[in-house]
Amino acid sequence: MLELRPNCECCDRDLPPDSRLALICSFECTFCRDCAEARLGGRCPNCGGELLARPVRPAEKLARFPAATERRHRPERCAGGAAA
Repeated sequence: MLELRPNCECCDRDLPPDSRLALICSFECTFCRDCAEARLGGRCPNCGGELLARPVRPAEKLARFPAATERRHRPERCAGGAAA
């Protein structure tokens, strides 16, 4: 099950579970659309994987399967673009 992490790892922007601005890689690293496109070229700076739209969990499922609350903010990894 996806964690639905609460923020962009680059800019720390809030990305609530219903956000259409959240993009993730296959390891669930999470970025806002602005950082993913402008700073990262659509690639995860941690693994080099493709960043795709994060699915939205239906509201009725969030009570039973809540989104993650731990924030991950690692702007130093976003400065140079995607990892090789």
